[in-house]
Amino acid sequence: MIRCPKCQQVDAVTKAGIVRGKQRYFCKTCAAHFTLADTAPPAARSRHQVTIVDIARELGISKSTVSRALRGQSDIHPGTREAVMELAQQLDYQPNLLAYGLVKSQSNMVGMIVPEFRHYFFPEVIIGAQEVLQAAGYNLMICQSNESYQTEVANVKALMSSRVDGLLVSITSQTNNVEHFRALEKKGIPLVFFNRICPELDTHRVVVDDYAGAFRAVQHLIDQGYRRIAHIAGPPSLLVSRLRQQAYLDALEQAGIPFDPELLISYDLTDEKARIYARYLLDLPQPPEAIFAVNDPTAIQVILAAKARGICIPDELAVVGFSDDPISAIIEPGLTTVAQPVYEMGRTAARLFLETVGTQTAPTTRVLQTELIVRGSSSRKI
Repeated sequence: MIRCPKCQQVDAVTKAGIVRGKQRYFCKTCAAHFTLADTAPPAARSRHQVTIVDIARELGISKSTVSRALRGQSDIHPGTREAVMELAQQLDYQPNLLAYGLVKSQSNMVGMIVPEFRHYFFPEVIIGAQEVLQAAGYNLMICQSNESYQTEVANVKALMSSRVDGLLVSITSQTNNVEHFRALEKKGIPLVFFNRICPELDTHRVVVDDYAGAFRAVQHLIDQGYRRIAHIAGPPSLLVSRLRQQAYLDALEQAGIPFDPELLISYDLTDEKARIYARYLLDLPQPPEAIFAVNDPTAIQVILAAKARGICIPDELAVVGFSDDPISAIIEPGLTTVAQPVYEMGRTAARLFLETVGTQTAPTTRVLQTELIVRGSSSRKI
């Protein structure tokens, strides 16, 4: 006995001829035409992405009929549409978004390139961006460059091959050549940089006021009575690193504190190098009284290195970071840091993309504000 896949009736099913070598059936109860799906075990079936051709072959109908049924067009018999939708679900059919994008000249996909996933910052940005884009009907395709310029270039090519409608990008510490992004500008593809931007490109940007936040952090250390203040900076290739370093230098100068070159170190933002340079500063004949780090992961490595040596924080060494990583509030003592609206940065970047789609708006820079969060790593009795 044959059971109708739509209404589950048995006694109302009759044979309705042979189509493409397969027996076709008709249900008198719901007027659905169907053929029996292949009952071979999964391992015996051809392993490939199910297409509308497969659905058409199973049901004994044309692929154009399947296509119209999947799109919900009204010229398809309800019974046929129901059979198509049920089989599509059974076979786990996934629409070819690339082919659809080629036809519509719009994929409803946005590419996002971030340099790393190790720390909380970029995952939090991704969450904010995805919420805004998803609400607007876009999917987000995420690539990690792993701080590699070559990987970043490959990511751009891969995303453009997928016909994304635009890109949200935070560049690597190695990115000195921006021709791969300049090519996108020439094609009119919306491009939004966030956090780590390309100053030489006149594009949309979302940043925080790095200079003001860093200046406030160093001024806080000075106000606490520290004078020999070191700075572990990020790579000079990044504007964000240069801004925070300049704020450090300016805060010292304003306070009349002479700059000591041996207290300024630039590094590649890896945890291993952070540990090495933290130990280097602590081993100096005249070690620093305080260290301002370019970000919280660096500052946390400083705290761990100091505690391993029995150094009392903050009485013997004060530490301040930048970003307000969740670990900053958990580590003992709590890390004083410059909080930046990371989640909002992602949302703002996504909104900026949506504002530019299909328009010729002038490049915009959105500057988000920071806040100094004072915790136990820098507060002492003067």
